[in-house]
Amino acid sequence: MRFAIQVNASPNQSYSGYSAYRFCKTALSQGHEVFRVFFYHDGIYHAFKYISPPDDEFQLTTEWGELAEQHKVDLVVCISAAQRRGLLYADEAERRNKQDDDVAAGFRIGGLGQWIEALNEADRVIVFG
Repeated sequence: MRFAIQVNASPNQSYSGYSAYRFCKTALSQGHEVFRVFFYHDGIYHAFKYISPPDDEFQLTTEWGELAEQHKVDLVVCISAAQRRGLLYADEAERRNKQDDDVAAGFRIGGLGQWIEALNEADRVIVFG
């Protein structure tokens, strides 16, 4: 089965991002495909490179990045939601004369077109948060 996942809540707001991550890990371990994870609304906070939860907490941003690398999962962050919340990707950071972009490894910026594509390509769509 091919899944498309949407994450709407920040990692500090609820456990829905963690639940989405665990769902993806489980689905992949059972031979399913996670076509795309789309981070929307406050879900974009999962993609902040410099997020630093306490050491004794689950490092969700890092784990998402490792999941993307190991299983070739496409982690897409909504560009509009990111701009509204101050998450700068490389081009936007340069345009604003900032030193660095804020997007963590494994994530990429995209638009609702990528989410629509995921909806068309997936057998099942699940929204967390």
